Amino acid sequence: MITTTTNSVEGRSIRTYLGVISSETIIGANVFKDILGGLRDFFGGRSGTYEKVMEEAKVTALRELEDKARAMGADAIVGIDLDFETIGANGSMLMVSASGTAVKLG
Repeated sequence: MITTTTNSVEGRSIRTYLGVISSETIIGANVFKDILGGLRDFFGGRSGTYEKVMEEAKVTALRELEDKARAMGADAIVGIDLDFETIGANGSMLMVSASGTAVKLG
């Protein structure tokens, strides 16, 4: 499955647009991660713990997007957009939304 944020695939033509697809993933950050993240905020530096959570959520959302496209018979997903939001009490959960257009390539 070819996935791209652009509206085309270089060297390939889009034969059929199958439709807009989307997926959402919500992952909670536990108390231990919050404490470690708070220490990083206080002392400075990157929070590897939160970066791993964000990466996991992104990969899951994109995998679900690919599964939906594959079920429609798509060869590719073009125009992918990723959005990240915190939700829940005190922003304790991370939501990643992915959307794009499922297409058949020529």
